[in-house]
Amino acid sequence: METNYAALIQASADELFQKMSSKEDEQDIARLRAAFEFAREAHSPQKRKSGEPYIIHPVSVARIVAEELELGADPVIAAFLHDVVEDTPYTIEDIRDRFGDEVAFLVGVLTKKKQDKYVHSKQVDNFRQILASMQYDVRALLIKLADRLHNMRTLSSMKPDKQMKIAGETDYFYAPLANRLGLYHVKTELENLSFRYRCPREYALLEKLLAEEFEAEYPHIKAFTSKIESLLAEKGITAYTEVRYRKPYSIWMKMHAKGCDFAHVDTKYYVRVIYRNEEPWSEKDTSLRIYSVLTDVFKERPGSVSNYIDAPKENGYQSFQVKLLNDKGKWEELHISSERMVRNGRLGCAAERTDENIQAWLNKFNDILKEVADQEEGLDFMDGVTSSFYYDDIMVFTPKGRGIILPKGATALDFAFEIHSRIGEHAHYARINGKLCSVKTVLHRGDCVEIGTDENTEPQPDWLDHVLTYKARKFISSHLSHRTVSVYMRCPNCHPLPGDEVIGFKNADGSIQVHKRNCQTAIRLASQAGDSIVAVSFDENPTCFYPVRISVRAIDRYHLLSDLVDCITEKLKLSMIGLKTETADNIGICTIDFAVHSMNELQTAMDSIGSIPGVDEVQRIDIE
Repeated sequence: METNYAALIQASADELFQKMSSKEDEQDIARLRAAFEFAREAHSPQKRKSGEPYIIHPVSVARIVAEELELGADPVIAAFLHDVVEDTPYTIEDIRDRFGDEVAFLVGVLTKKKQDKYVHSKQVDNFRQILASMQYDVRALLIKLADRLHNMRTLSSMKPDKQMKIAGETDYFYAPLANRLGLYHVKTELENLSFRYRCPREYALLEKLLAEEFEAEYPHIKAFTSKIESLLAEKGITAYTEVRYRKPYSIWMKMHAKGCDFAHVDTKYYVRVIYRNEEPWSEKDTSLRIYSVLTDVFKERPGSVSNYIDAPKENGYQSFQVKLLNDKGKWEELHISSERMVRNGRLGCAAERTDENIQAWLNKFNDILKEVADQEEGLDFMDGVTSSFYYDDIMVFTPKGRGIILPKGATALDFAFEIHSRIGEHAHYARINGKLCSVKTVLHRGDCVEIGTDENTEPQPDWLDHVLTYKARKFISSHLSHRTVSVYMRCPNCHPLPGDEVIGFKNADGSIQVHKRNCQTAIRLASQAGDSIVAVSFDENPTCFYPVRISVRAIDRYHLLSDLVDCITEKLKLSMIGLKTETADNIGICTIDFAVHSMNELQTAMDSIGSIPGVDEVQRIDIE
């Protein structure tokens, strides 16, 4: 049966108008209807890659802007019209004549500048324009994020290489941007959708495992949340609960951060306790009262309290968090928030649209743009923006007490280059809080750092893996620019194996580097120079061995090490490179280095080791 797109599109638009009629006057609703009709007529000949009428896209973007970001009439009208000037013969003046200066201004900011030759690359120049729009009106940026969100929701119609390009730039640019603006729900969905198309096999597996876990755990979760609601009701507190399961991307990040498998991720969901709106000044009192009521019944995990009410996160998120022991002996993560906190956490900078609020957000952007936006380097531009802007900040100190602001996760190398490029160039060691450390050591808030230099020390290629700041990356890259690369190489960060999901990038010198599709370097490259993506066939070669490292957790016993070694060398006939063990309280942890031909051979080895009596977990880990 043929889909009646015209009826579906009209119904979707009518639903939007109906919802907005409660907060907009009749004149604005009439303007909204006129914008819809104008956009539908302008885009009438056009189709999406899926074969659907193109107008489906602007209507969907307008609904995201209105319903998920809760913006007013002019931004919604601009959302209807955001592609008209770019993709049809109509001009900004046509928009101005019909819908006024403000709408024309927003559409103008959103319209990509057409040019025969790009200064850096099409993607980078587009990113520059998006960032520049923030200097004028943050609403334009919110519409752009809505545009990207709908494109990601409908990415399945694109070819795999196009999916990788769009998903890469989404993960690298748009998701962190949404996070910095406080749009947590947009950031989360963009990250998850990006992961879905970058690593489809891993995504599908985690989605399946999460569904199975939810089905198995639901009775226990329901009993726990029902008891919470009953306890609060008995105390006269009006509140309700929500169970928020984390998305596959979030689980995947936890697995890699902790070096564990799915079964050993301890916080796959959290319970949100939401109380009815109180006056902002009384929200802390209400949160603490709820905390007190619940901890009178449930045991609290020591050290688990996080007070984000007094100290909100950088993106504006607020809640009072604690872990409680349920009746089944499992720790449950609780987020206690008011309805206002939940709404503000969802809408971020769009939640409280006062002049002061908007200007505060714009100032955050402009401080970064002053440092980076005028740089001539095209690809380094994006590294500068992301490293300088899209991370939480920490402050560290020189021995004389000078405060240095760095992105969270920065190293002593970043600190050295921030002090002076000459110090960074010859950084030999660091003293952090008086302790001798490598210059690659990650810094933490409040650290006192001293850098020791040596004239014989100079930047090495692996330094790029241990810096975040634009200044450090720019200097190191410049220093290493004279170096050449081999014709064909594996990424030194993700170490792909034949059988992994891989992607190739062609370098300026013609060489090709192979990356895992979930590699952060690949994501960065896809966001900056997606046209350099090439198809690669990374097949197993019987003459080629690749070093790998695994971690084995097992119950310690007599002959355990012997069984591990025999499994690798005698049963599997693989070459063993190194073995490191440590045992505490009858639990043995073994780190084993050996060589394999492919991912399939590695998986066979891990499965064989996992079947050894006493072995609980086998996990592949990165080779540093």
